[in-house]
Order: sequence, then C-alpha cells, then structure tokens
Amino acid sequence: MSYVMPQTAAAPLSRNEILKENDPILAGHLAITMADPAAMCFSEDDEQFLKFHGAYQQDDRDLRKTAKKYQMMVRGRIPGGVMTAAQWIVFDDLATRYGNTTLRLTTRQSIQFHGVLLSGLGPLVKKINDSLLSTLAACGDVSRNVTASPTPAYTKVREQVYADSVRLAHALAPQTMAYHAIWIDNVQLNLDDPANRDFVDPLYGRTYLPRKFKASFVIPPVNDMDVYTNDLGFIAAVENEKLLGYNVAVGGGMGRSHGNEQTYPRLADVIGFVRPEDVIEVAKAVLTIHRDFGDRTNRKHARLKYVVQERGVPWLIAEINRRTGHALSGVRRFEFTTTGDLYGWNRAVDGSWFLTLFVETGRVKDVAGHALKTALRQVAEKLPHLEFRLSANQNVILANIPAADRTMVDTLLAAHGVKTERQTSVLHAASMACPSLPTCGLGLAESERMLPGLIDRIEKLGGEIGLSGEEIIIRSTGCPNGCARPYMAEIAFVGKAPGRYQLWLGGNAAGTRLNRVWRDTVKDPDIENELRPLFIRWRDGRRPGERFGDFAARMLWPEIVPAAPATAA
Repeated sequence: MSYVMPQTAAAPLSRNEILKENDPILAGHLAITMADPAAMCFSEDDEQFLKFHGAYQQDDRDLRKTAKKYQMMVRGRIPGGVMTAAQWIVFDDLATRYGNTTLRLTTRQSIQFHGVLLSGLGPLVKKINDSLLSTLAACGDVSRNVTASPTPAYTKVREQVYADSVRLAHALAPQTMAYHAIWIDNVQLNLDDPANRDFVDPLYGRTYLPRKFKASFVIPPVNDMDVYTNDLGFIAAVENEKLLGYNVAVGGGMGRSHGNEQTYPRLADVIGFVRPEDVIEVAKAVLTIHRDFGDRTNRKHARLKYVVQERGVPWLIAEINRRTGHALSGVRRFEFTTTGDLYGWNRAVDGSWFLTLFVETGRVKDVAGHALKTALRQVAEKLPHLEFRLSANQNVILANIPAADRTMVDTLLAAHGVKTERQTSVLHAASMACPSLPTCGLGLAESERMLPGLIDRIEKLGGEIGLSGEEIIIRSTGCPNGCARPYMAEIAFVGKAPGRYQLWLGGNAAGTRLNRVWRDTVKDPDIENELRPLFIRWRDGRRPGERFGDFAARMLWPEIVPAAPATAA
C-alpha cells in the first residue's frame, strides 16, 4: 500500500492539496494561535488544517449584522458510537463549560460541540483525549468516524461487528505526530525539522486523501447505518449466530451541489464478500484506491463515488483483488427491511435491557418540561455500568441495563419530563435534520430549527385527509451536501435559499433507493399545498400497506421500481 499513483490531470492541484503538500504533519500554526491571548480566530489556511484535528471554525450567523463572533464546532471521534457513562459525563461537562450547553448527536454516531470559543478549544480537546476518546480525523481528508449498528437486540454477533469497527477505526487513523503535540503537550511542531517536513503517513501518503472517506458496519435486516451512503460498507453475513464475514459495498455518497449536474448522490455497489480477518486489508485497498485515483484538482469531484462511477465496478473489483491478493469472493444473500431505530424498552440478546430515546434533531438539551440533558447526566451518574450508544438516526441508546435497574431509569427520566414509552409521533420519530443555521457556514436555509415545526404541520395535514399515524421518513438539510442523508428519505427538504427548499420524493424504508427531485423550489409556506394532492393520491391509490415513498416512486418514476439492491444474491 506504499505506492501512490501520479496525478496525470492537466488542471492545477486544488488549494487544499498544496497546503497538505507543504505541511504533511497538518500542524499549521494551530498551537501558536491558541497560545496568543490576543487571537480571536485561526487564519484561512489553518482553518483547513484544523479540520483534520476534528474542528471547524464558524461564526454565529444570527449575529453577523452586528458583529462576527468566531466560534468552533468540535466533533468527537467515537468508533461505533459507544461511550461509557463516565465518558458521557465528560462530554456533558464540556458542553456546559466550553460550548453552548447542548450536545449535538450526529448522523455518524458522534457528538458535536457548538459555540466553542478559541480560548476553550485546547482544554476541550485535551479533556476528550483524557477520557480515552479523541477528535483526530473526525473531519478532514481522511477516514472519518467508523460507524456500526448499535442496537443489541438482534444477534449475538453484534459485539464482534462492533469490535471489527473499532479495529478498522484504529487501522485507518492518520499517524501525524502533530495531534498529540498540539492538544496534549501544547507544542507547535516546526517544519524546519526534517522529520516533520519530510513526513509521509504510512497509509495516506504525504497529501492524505482527495476528500473524506466514510466506512460503516451494518447487520441485516436492519440498515440503521444507511450503509449504501458510505464510501465503504461492511454488511454482516450471519448464520446460526456465527459471523461468516461481510458483503462489501463501495462507492456511496450523498454530497452534491445545486446547479452542477456533475455532482450527484450515489448508492454504493455490493461487490463481493470477505472474511472477518480480511476486513482491514480490504478497507486499506479501497481507501488507497481513493488516495491514488481520486480527483485532486476539483474538490467537488473528489469523492470515491466518482472514481467508481467513472471507472466501473469490474475495474474496482480487479483493483481491490490486485492489492489484496484476491480477497473478494461471491456476494452472500441478504435483505434489508428498515433503517429505523427500535424505540422504548427492549430486551437484548444477552438478557439485559436497553432503552432507545428519541432525540429531536439530535440536540440533547434542557427545555421547559423536557430536561433531557440533565436527565441523561443523572442516569450516567447513578448507573456507571451503563453504556451510552449513539445511533446514526441521531438518537441515544442506554444499554447493559439489568432488569433491577429499569425502575430507577424510568424514575430518573420521568422526573425531568422524559418518557420511556412512546415518546413522540411516528413522523417525528422517523425524521432527521442537519444543524444548518446559525452555525454552519454552508447553510442556505433553516433545517434543525425548521423541521420540528414543519413536521407538526405535515402531521396536521395528514390528520385532515385521513392519514393519521402513517410513518413517513422525512429529512431536511440546509444545503445540498447531504449531511442528514436527505436523498434516501421518502420526503426530503434540501435548502436552496432562506425559506426555499428543493422537494425530493421516493426513498424507501430499507434505505436501498435514492429519491428524486419533485420540485426544484418550494417556499416554506407553500409546502402543505404541494404535499396535499400527493397525499390524497397516495390515500386513494396505494396498494395494501404501501408506504408513501414506495407509492411516489411507483407512480411518479415507475422506471426506478423495483428497488435494488434491497436483496443481493
């Protein structure tokens, strides 16, 4: 894996590529800036290096007209989304002390801190590392947080799948010495030192990847990771409670740009089967294919999905087998049925109990009558043996709960207005949103702050026309980059401008079909008028039990039905 294919494109390298080439340890001047008491923000170049360390420099866009207040978004690197109760307490403390008091659960089983000032950035990241978690590679042109199915209800092999996800996370972590120097030792490494200036990462090379790389593990029939949206997916093959290995999916991704038809969402292709012991080798082969063949001249065209789409799956399979010595074999049969979480109290396969709590748009906070942040903190303090598991649907799972402790958990949560039975409507429970405004610099329209109220409106509309209680997967993003995986939803709202959204329809419950644009621009007040005739057609013309996404795809775009690859043979 040590070779690097030369770039043959005539176009010049992107600015990010030049920055990485000139500073291969990714140190920038981060430690110098943080040590300067007069500094308010990082330089434009250092903003790019900062991402590799798990943070984005942002500002509060609500305050731009009065003053530009720089702040940081910091993202934890939490393989498989599993935290101890002690680690949850640390993150809770950090959100209160250095952030905006909230914890933001992400769609990749992580936690983001928002509103962190420059003065608090160093202490926050150090305390995360002290808790034995990290922020390294939570952002940047590297392998991001490796995700894995968190629900402990379906099979005993879940623990082995989780262990494989942790192994992969460690195997794909960048090796730059700058992370430890900056965040643990408060030292700025100098590029005059040949060891720093000439550093070459043993996996990534000198300039890392052209863009980010996402890997995920999932256990059929539950596709709670939306595995086809990842650059690399491992789909567990289980027989008689034994993990045989994984079907491998490569080339997925959500990001696109408005008005640029050369950018598009894409589902990963299922290309073969590997044994558990070959996971690391195959993952490194896929990652280095991205490293060697990805576009380093145009960052909008730099994801692995474009390599797969343009060079083809047969080429991809041959290249992986060449790099691994033919690790791939024939795909094993599997089927997905749902992407949803299992809410409420449920029994795990080991006999313990677990509780999945709905978190509206992933924001853990205290509001009047629903003090979720305080409630979870008290659960962590009273029951230190619990695991906190983060779902890719932005929810939190309390796991490893003995039957004797269920009453205590119920009582602690109820005291703060948090219900453990059915917690919300089916429409809210099946929804997701990205943060967007006011913190994300890419946001074109509201998302997190808009979606709960919009779902209330859609729920009211459904009640008016006789569709109460129907589950529809609804997702929103403030821009087309797709952080909340909108292009898999039955209904998606993708921000175009303040108060204006693209309307996408036709995803399915199993997470195996992309949706399509139905209306290029819909104003927020007109959304119900746009959905009403579609809902009426669904009510009157649906097949027995047919979901809205399936109906929309069948009626509006019949050429994309049936949905593949729900089952692979």
